[in-house]
Parts: sequence; C-alpha cells; structure tokens
Amino acid sequence: MAKPSPSVSSDPGRLAPDDFVDGVLDVVAAIPPGRVMSYGQVAATIGSRSARGVGRVMAHHGNEVPWWRVVRAEGLPPSCHEVEALEHYLAEATPMAPRADGGYRLAASAFV
Repeated sequence: MAKPSPSVSSDPGRLAPDDFVDGVLDVVAAIPPGRVMSYGQVAATIGSRSARGVGRVMAHHGNEVPWWRVVRAEGLPPSCHEVEALEHYLAEATPMAPRADGGYRLAASAFV
C-alpha cells in the first residue's frame, strides 16, 4: 500500500498542511487595506473550521502578509501586537471603536 505524499491529506474533509498554509496566506494577502477578517473567517474561507490553525500559520508566516488584518472574533487586534497593529490601522483608516479600558477594537464595519 502506497503512503500518501506529505502534501495530501488522508482525510478528504481536511486540507493538507501545505495547502492549508498556502490557503491562509492567500486569503490574508487578499484582505483589502482598511478591512479585517477574524481567524475563523479566514479558516472558513478556505473550507476549514480551524481558527487556531490560522493562528499558528500567522505566528510562523505572518510576516509574509499583512498580519494586522487578521483579528480576534471580538474585533481585538492580535495579542501582544496591539501597538504595532494600531499604526497600520491608522495608516489604512481602518474603522475602530474605543474601549472603556483605554484600548480599542475594530469596528464591525471593518470586517470583510
């Protein structure tokens, strides 16, 4: 019995690892300036339910794409990158809303 190649998943409902990474990066690269998607939205766009998988891809490959355009479902910027992300949001005129704690969240109108 032949083993599947590393880029082919044995589960027909699941993307192969390389396809998942490429899919995430392609979707993120296509998010327009001033707009955002949640990790879950990115996953759903490529036919997956793995928002955490998207987070792992972004942690390892995020510097290859506009990483600040992928946010938490609540509209919060990526953890530990709030200050750097804010610079990008301001430059792109991304709709934001202030929070009571002095922070910010992305406005619903910012989501693709």
